Amino acid sequence: MTEQNSKSAFNLEVLDNGVGIIRIDVPNESMNVLKAEFAEQVEAIFAEVKSNSAVKSLVLTSGKDNSFVAGADVKVLDSCSTQDEVKAIAQTGQQLFDQIEGMKMPIIAAIHGPALGGGLELAMACHGRVVSDSSKTVLGLPEVQLGLLPGSGGTQRLPKLVGLQKALDMMLTGKQLRAKQALKAGLVDDMVPVSILLETAIEMALKGKPKRKPVKRGLMSTLLENNPFGRKVVFDQAAKQVMRQTNGNYPAPIKIIECIRTGIEVGYQQGLDIEAQRFSELCMTAESKALRSLFFATTEMKKETGVAGVDPLVIKKAGVLGGGLMGGGIAFVTTTKAGVPARIKDIAHEGIRNAFKYSYDILNKKVKRRFMSSSEMQKQLSLLSASTDFVGFKDSDIVVEAVFEDLTLKQKMVADIEENCKESTIFASNTSSLPIREIAAKAARPENVIGLHYFSPVDKMPLVEVIATDKTSDLTISTTVEFARRQGKTPIVVKDEAGFFVNRILGLYMNEAANIVMEGEPVEKIDKALTKFGFPVGPMTLLDEVGIDVGVKVSSILFDAFGERFTPPAAMEKLMADDRKGKKNQNGFYLYGKAAAPSLVDKLTFKRKSKQVDESVYRVLGITPSSKMSSEDIAERCVIQLLNEAARCLDEGIVRSARDGDIGMIFGTGYPPFQGGPFKYMDSYGIDNLVATLKKHQEQFGDRFAPCDSLVKMAEEGKTFY
Repeated sequence: MTEQNSKSAFNLEVLDNGVGIIRIDVPNESMNVLKAEFAEQVEAIFAEVKSNSAVKSLVLTSGKDNSFVAGADVKVLDSCSTQDEVKAIAQTGQQLFDQIEGMKMPIIAAIHGPALGGGLELAMACHGRVVSDSSKTVLGLPEVQLGLLPGSGGTQRLPKLVGLQKALDMMLTGKQLRAKQALKAGLVDDMVPVSILLETAIEMALKGKPKRKPVKRGLMSTLLENNPFGRKVVFDQAAKQVMRQTNGNYPAPIKIIECIRTGIEVGYQQGLDIEAQRFSELCMTAESKALRSLFFATTEMKKETGVAGVDPLVIKKAGVLGGGLMGGGIAFVTTTKAGVPARIKDIAHEGIRNAFKYSYDILNKKVKRRFMSSSEMQKQLSLLSASTDFVGFKDSDIVVEAVFEDLTLKQKMVADIEENCKESTIFASNTSSLPIREIAAKAARPENVIGLHYFSPVDKMPLVEVIATDKTSDLTISTTVEFARRQGKTPIVVKDEAGFFVNRILGLYMNEAANIVMEGEPVEKIDKALTKFGFPVGPMTLLDEVGIDVGVKVSSILFDAFGERFTPPAAMEKLMADDRKGKKNQNGFYLYGKAAAPSLVDKLTFKRKSKQVDESVYRVLGITPSSKMSSEDIAERCVIQLLNEAARCLDEGIVRSARDGDIGMIFGTGYPPFQGGPFKYMDSYGIDNLVATLKKHQEQFGDRFAPCDSLVKMAEEGKTFY
């Protein structure tokens, strides 16, 4: 047996049966990541393999127990100043993986844990792949999420393994496959328990290069993918869908399609050439730089505690007050993501049933899709319990309150928890509008009271705002931040002021959209202007989704707190008088239910029906729609309000940093990620340009557009947020 230098990330062990095991174990990293400097190490290890006549086959595996290779080191791209440098990195990876694929001896990848990006490209260059059946094992090419494409042969190898349509789906979305899905798709050759993963890979290596079984695909897929006319349809439809979903704001997906198409229609080497070229071009785009900065920021945040130097307590049991939509969602992420037992209290058995149904429905869907076993579902459901009183709450480390937005009720909840729980139990209020200091006003232990503002739907929205009062202890802050992180959330710590951070900024944005409606601009035109700008949905759709009544309530709270610039638009009162609450009562800006259903003609002609505006809303508002403004002007008016208020919030210490503000708006509202967030966008837009634009609008529309003092000062001094 021989062993490579332990300082190398790649170590070789040769077994008596002639199988060489190459273990990847990157020093000083919690997970394996590929670095540019590894090229020489890989060359060295394969040179040793070739010179050792005892080695007849190879198994490539990880020396870490939590990952195969979680991707390439993205930081190296930021250090490149030219396209040529980036292109050279891509070409080095391509050549390295070509060398692996071209080896005469069989090479099998034994995969446990994430095999993502460059890690999956490495595995695909091997002649066979076996994966563990662990829930930790996921395979994917998520480069598109960084504004990039797979640059080491991924665009060429994946379609050969899983077919054209599956490859497009994976690369254009960054979708990750679980082990069972990867096996079904033909991406891997076998799936076994982790305990016999290496043994299975060794047996596979001893048998020689695996003969690939053709993957079963539907008749339509076969017809489309096996001829140039069918493939043209697939590529054209993929490009149309990309443009429809991204409004052309993200250049990477179209480049991915081009690389795949070149490889299939022209040839493998030409595909590699275009892949390296497009990878280098994308790396230098503003969109990729913004998305990479977001990636670094979120990675950095995961290493931080809520308060520097204050370690959190471990939450072993949680309580949830209220079995409604929010309470059910909070209980779900507590048990399924954090793995923490959650006990729900509601005054009515119906509320408890609804909370249990929330978890059951999501988990049962996963079982039906075979993403989860029935036994795993039962195991997760067993962490939920409930009662109509406080029995079982005594040992809760944290209790999250999700009852109605009523101050007296929430104060009573604080008193009840202080009476029925430990002295150290944290009381976290999921309020979207009420100041936490008022909720804690009568508390015996105000240091344990904190805000924990989730966004709906809880199981999908990644952000939570952690709201600390001046009396909240540092230990409570750090513990709550860590608890939210365990729930799979990205927490930002914000100051206790009306609307906190996200809703306060969103308030002005939504108000301005409503003002534009009252000026006669069509509802759908306003929505399209903002989705073109990059938001996932427009402001009028968002108002319908959230609830117009909720918007009115938040708007009045913000007006009471901050005065004239938050004056509620005239539209709100008129909509409420007509009982227009939005989607919840199928009466808002858009049609819902039967009124929104496609007609028989639509069905017969396969016409895709877009969302229809309820034209009667114009009568209610007392206006006649007439398109006068450009889409760019509509977007500008709404967005500069948002930017101005974001800068004001940072200046007032509502949010701790520009970084936290950018993450908060992207994860909480869907602010365009390709811009890097509002603060990144202000830097690229130019602070002086923003101030000039705000002043121009101030002259035309009034003082609600007056630039905040901090922006004016920054413009004068030539400063930026980053």
